Amino acid sequence: MSGNPDDERLEELRQQKKEQLKQQQQGGDAQREAQQQAQQQAEQQKQALLKQNLTDGARKRLNTIKMSKPEFAEKVEQQVVALAQSGRLQERIDEDQMKELLRELKPDSQSFNINRR
Repeated sequence: MSGNPDDERLEELRQQKKEQLKQQQQGGDAQREAQQQAQQQAEQQKQALLKQNLTDGARKRLNTIKMSKPEFAEKVEQQVVALAQSGRLQERIDEDQMKELLRELKPDSQSFNINRR
């Protein structure tokens, strides 16, 4: 620097701004990490509830559906968790009950009838 007080002040402000940006970035990283941990914890709780309320056959069927239709499987999982949390499940859901639940939640498929004249 040339020793000019204005240049020194400007450099000081730049350094302050760099430090401020660095602190903001670190705060954002911590927030993202906390959010990820909360999501992981919620997923673990959901999996524990599913394990507690589904038989092995029902869990296998749900996992099979999850591979082909993940959005639909997520919807079914949410329904099972909601039933469990509300206390409407008296016993574990077996494979036959899972089939019935899947039929109820399955979106209506639209059929097209083509009439030829």
